[in-house]
Amino acid sequence: MSPLALIDHLANFAAPAFFLALMLALGGRLMLGKSAAMSLWVQFAVNFAAGLAVLAGGLIYFGRDAMMATYVALVVVCGTVQWLVGGGLRK
Repeated sequence: MSPLALIDHLANFAAPAFFLALMLALGGRLMLGKSAAMSLWVQFAVNFAAGLAVLAGGLIYFGRDAMMATYVALVVVCGTVQWLVGGGLRK
């Protein structure tokens, strides 16, 4: 596999986590405004890392990429992480 093909495969693997993390961080900022517990970039980075971990876990568990159960887990985990970093546990 050429280096360009490897980069293409890795980018396509990470794309769902990237865009979901971006939309969650922007949506959280839109809904919470400046009262969010963490900055926009920190929310994005934490969601992206959690999303990549879920996608890698799905790849290991199922033995292949793009399983619907992995995408469901991605949405559930990233939504929960966004709730936590957005101030979900504040009183």
